[in-house]
Amino acid sequence: MSNFSSAAVSVAVSPESPSTPSALATRLAEAYRTVRDETERRAAPLSAEDQVVQSMPDASPAKWHRAHTTWFFEQFLLGPHQPGYRVFHPDYAYLFNSYYVSAGPRHTRAARGLLTRPGVEEVAAYRRHVDAAMLALFAESDEAKLRQLEPLVEVGLNHEQQHQELMLTDILHAFAQNPIPPAYDPTWRLPAAEHSGDALVDLPEGIHAIGHAGDSFHFDNEKPAHRALVGPVTLARHLVTNAEWLAFMADGGYRTPTLWLMDGFACAEREGWEAPGHWRQVDGEWRIMTLGGLQRIDPDAPVCHVSYYEADAFARWSGKHLPTEMEWEVAARAGQLADAFGIVWQWTRSAYAPYPGYKAIEGALGEYNGKFMVNQLVLRGSSCVTPDGHSRLTYRNFFYPHHRWQFTGLRLADYDV
Repeated sequence: MSNFSSAAVSVAVSPESPSTPSALATRLAEAYRTVRDETERRAAPLSAEDQVVQSMPDASPAKWHRAHTTWFFEQFLLGPHQPGYRVFHPDYAYLFNSYYVSAGPRHTRAARGLLTRPGVEEVAAYRRHVDAAMLALFAESDEAKLRQLEPLVEVGLNHEQQHQELMLTDILHAFAQNPIPPAYDPTWRLPAAEHSGDALVDLPEGIHAIGHAGDSFHFDNEKPAHRALVGPVTLARHLVTNAEWLAFMADGGYRTPTLWLMDGFACAEREGWEAPGHWRQVDGEWRIMTLGGLQRIDPDAPVCHVSYYEADAFARWSGKHLPTEMEWEVAARAGQLADAFGIVWQWTRSAYAPYPGYKAIEGALGEYNGKFMVNQLVLRGSSCVTPDGHSRLTYRNFFYPHHRWQFTGLRLADYDV
């Protein structure tokens, strides 16, 4: 189980459930408070100095995550739907918009760490201001308006859960830059992996349904559901471990260009990669920087903080491949994959592209997923810092192939069947 599972929440409200307006308002308010409180719980161990640091352009300060998720509700719910709502500060839309071009101009992403103002306390006041207005909106709206708001609230809460994960991966990257390694939570440990059961899972050739079906919450990139030909293929039931990765390293895996994609080897040379992200040598021994501080490498634990380039090279070194996202979904849906969720996201070799017939939702929220559908790879599952209630079989995470600051790992596929 995740170390961050104590605030599990289902943010969806079933549209089939009979309810009075007050009951629906209560459920929306409870889901809202639960998710918003979880963000603050995750931020609580961080000092003001921790919350302002931006360790690289791909990461964001914790303070910014807290403010951006608040701006989301102000921009997409309170502004359009709460008559008379007054924004907390007229400059915050510029400071805390991320990439919604339709919503207006925004501060440069790579310079978020230069925002010493507003401070942590001002951001906390911003969150309280918006929270009070959101709860008032729920309490004052009639049934019809609540039904109109419900899907927007669901998007906002799931969006905030994404940033809860990013807040921890980003602060871990920042802490990993410290010569004297700090701990976010000294008791933190990576969840134990399963090692029992058959090592291999056979998927015979067949046509399978892929993607999200039904009306429960999902992001637009999970639809439309469609059919795909999958197999024959054999998947590894278990995740690749640190012991296996150490063998790859000992065999010169990082120094053998024939194992790598050209762009990947160039990246590894340029960045000086000799091991997964957050690994460092101490007195000749490899250790890993974690949310619990610097820890010894557990050979039985799944390897994490590896890029797609590294995962692909490891697969080639193993004489295997990375699975497609369709193969992963079919096997996971059948319950055949150990640790599909809750430890590391798993790279697939599938390009992040639209499903056949995909249509982005209308308006500024249509920028949420669709415009990123190029030059990235799909990861499936979830990680140890993914909030509970935020993972599902059809969830499509996506990153560029050089990214490795997330909790990313892999399992293998074999087509010699």
